[in-house]
Amino acid sequence: MVNQTNQFETGLDDDIALLTETLEEVLKSSGDPADQKYIELKSKAEQALHDVKSRVSQASDSYYYRAKQAAYRADDYVHEKPWQGVGIGATAGLVLGLLLASR
Repeated sequence: MVNQTNQFETGLDDDIALLTETLEEVLKSSGDPADQKYIELKSKAEQALHDVKSRVSQASDSYYYRAKQAAYRADDYVHEKPWQGVGIGATAGLVLGLLLASR
C-alpha cells in the first residue's frame, strides 16, 4: 500500500510538473501582447500557477513533516519497548509473508 501511495504521489508530481511547464510555455508564446483581454487572462493564469505551486509545495512539506514525526514516534517506541517492537516487526513480517505466499 505504501508503494502504491508513493507511485501515486510520484505520478501526481510528474503530472503537475508537466502541466506547469506546459502552462508556462503557453503563457510565454501565445496571444497578442497589445490585446487587453489577453493581458488580463495571462495575468490571471500566472497568478493561478503561482498559487498552485505554493499550495503543492506546502502540502509536500506538510506530508514530509508528518511522515518524519511518525518515524520519530516509532523510533522512540522501539527504544522504550524493544521487545514489543521486535514482536510487532515479527508479526508484520509473518503476515506479509503469508500474504505473499498465497499469491
